[in-house]
Amino acid sequence: MSGLTDGSNAKVRFLGGTKEVGRSAVAVSSGGTQVLLDYGVAMDREPGFPIHVPPKEVDAIILTHAHLDHSGGIPIFHVRGKTPVYATSLTIDLSKVLLCDLINLSGYYLPFEYLEVDTMMKCRVNVDYGEEVTVGNLKVRFLDAGHIPGSAQLVLDLGGGKRLAYTGDINTVGTQLLDNASTDYGELSHLVIEATYANEDHPERTQLEKLFVSRVREVVENGGTVVVPAFSVGRSQEVLCILAAHKFEYPIIMDGMALKINEIMLQYPKFFKNYSLLQRALEGAKWVSGWHERRDVVKSPGVIVSPAGMLKGGTAAFYVEKVARGRDNAIFLVSFQIPGTPGRVLMEERKVFVGGKAQTVEAEVERFDFTSHCGRKELEALLKGVRGNPTVYTVHGSPENCKEMAEWVKREIGLKAEVPSAGDVYKL
Repeated sequence: MSGLTDGSNAKVRFLGGTKEVGRSAVAVSSGGTQVLLDYGVAMDREPGFPIHVPPKEVDAIILTHAHLDHSGGIPIFHVRGKTPVYATSLTIDLSKVLLCDLINLSGYYLPFEYLEVDTMMKCRVNVDYGEEVTVGNLKVRFLDAGHIPGSAQLVLDLGGGKRLAYTGDINTVGTQLLDNASTDYGELSHLVIEATYANEDHPERTQLEKLFVSRVREVVENGGTVVVPAFSVGRSQEVLCILAAHKFEYPIIMDGMALKINEIMLQYPKFFKNYSLLQRALEGAKWVSGWHERRDVVKSPGVIVSPAGMLKGGTAAFYVEKVARGRDNAIFLVSFQIPGTPGRVLMEERKVFVGGKAQTVEAEVERFDFTSHCGRKELEALLKGVRGNPTVYTVHGSPENCKEMAEWVKREIGLKAEVPSAGDVYKL
């Protein structure tokens, strides 16, 4: 990759996602060109945005994946402007669904509406893995991130031998749904890396899958119903692929926004490790539409996979209420549960709120760590394998995790490492 500028004035500015998980946004500039790598929101009671950048100063937005903590603020740049958005085709299509859902749930707090999402769709530039695009004085290469379908990492050529990689959210362990991330960055001078699980290892995947399927079977064979609250993008489909791969023979129900996501994913075979497994898994499940069906399916033994993954609304909340009192039933959480969410309360206190009142859960409650992020040992292996002598910036993690990972990089690898705060600017 050869740059189009000498890179002498290259800079990176961190706008959000620093010492926190949420509102990821990084501005990179060189030779008079400025691009944003992601521009997400933090999902609290009302959406929180990264530091504002005037749209006229942005040449392009480069989106790593569809999750709202990376994509949720992008339509701001389409209120009056037409900033190009570079991403994989699947990422853009998934983003539209999630952004429209965000407007539906939080429209009162947002500075944009459906019209701006439509404008964003018209400004899309589809990029494939391995492809390099030129944006002004920068070159950007997309690599598979292994995180959710369509997710990418970015390698930017800033000129003068300066090359920056941005991992976004990354998983270097393959799953039933996706191949592992590519770490073929080439020689780097700078690396911006997530630190979500910098202090935590994940269980071995194959054993975890076997345990999960055997526990689901056990409950169903005893006449119970298992509710699996799962994110609509990626995790719901992964759970179905795990059940299909292990030849689970009992009824599987799928509901909620995941159904719309399924239809989009089925249009993009190339993004999946085993597309025929995905097809088989989705075809083998009953897709529920409407309250009449919901009330029926919850009465029979089987497994119900439905968003929201942390029980913040969605049809999963309805199903959990219905199975909570039955000791033969189970609620199996398959996602990280952020403190304060209904899923975290369920996990720690075995309570759900029905009509505003706390209700004790009699059903079994278990969590299975089907993460879509690298754990500590994978992050450390990635960092040890990086070529060049890059300065490392740790983001997308708690303050403690970002700091711990930067200290490890300095101590164990001898590279320079920074823990940026929002607003920090570094000359590259």
